[in-house]
Amino acid sequence: MHHLIAVTLALLPLAATAQDVVDCDWQARADNIAEPWDENTALFANGAVRLAKLDTVEPAMGGYHMLVISPPFDELGFRQCKVITWKQTIGFAGLDFPSLDANYDPARGLVFTIPARVAAGDEITDATLTFSLNQSTGEIAPRVEIGPR
Repeated sequence: MHHLIAVTLALLPLAATAQDVVDCDWQARADNIAEPWDENTALFANGAVRLAKLDTVEPAMGGYHMLVISPPFDELGFRQCKVITWKQTIGFAGLDFPSLDANYDPARGLVFTIPARVAAGDEITDATLTFSLNQSTGEIAPRVEIGPR
């Protein structure tokens, strides 16, 4: 019994670390921005940071991703382009973009929180995606907490 509890406790952190931050690729196509655009995109930091909910349709239990276009700027003046996704680019089962909350933490940078849904085996469960963005370094630090909001 103690062995089963230890294994279960060892697996719990995995549920909170399954999100990934990847370079913009096929998910970040303009035609994947969820419609209507005005309800699924937002600007922050005087327009330097743009977030958008992406809907790639498939897989059915994970077709949503979060697009992050932000500083730092490259030598040509372009911002970095990143996608926050769930479990090796499978995607989230849902992202409630109208409920996106943004704050500023001097130690972490911009901090965003959004209600999400994730596939856990054959079931979809509620979760919360929180990620910080350091505009100076470009670091994006996501965390997903599984469970009711």
